[in-house]
Amino acid sequence: MKLTPKRKRADSAAAAIAAHQNAAQAPIEPPPYITLPEPCKPFWTAIVTARPRDTWNDADLVQAANLAKVQYALESATVGSDEHAKLTRLSMALARAVAVHPTATVGRAADMVGAATAEREARQDDGDGLIPRLRAV
Repeated sequence: MKLTPKRKRADSAAAAIAAHQNAAQAPIEPPPYITLPEPCKPFWTAIVTARPRDTWNDADLVQAANLAKVQYALESATVGSDEHAKLTRLSMALARAVAVHPTATVGRAADMVGAATAEREARQDDGDGLIPRLRAV
């Protein structure tokens, strides 16, 4: 018996509506039990907007916060140093954990790619001004 809810097809009208609604919202904020220093916030935003908003769960957000901290630490590490190499490996492992694990929690990766593409296109679409759009305030 499948425990995860059935995902919408990425090419459906419902998926397009969800993509536009997700794109209109501000990026996901870190959960209150995660301490994320202010300099890590740009990395956090880049990470959480890389996937459709409705595919994130709490465990993924914890890993995303760790990845943001590691990416910030990489900025100050000397390229070629042992510290830089260790941080790079850790960053790659965390990135895989955040991107690969959704297969178990939200469904097939092929479905997520379509949803991510639709949301990214919705975020970049300025429209023609005739149809009102939702925007984060």
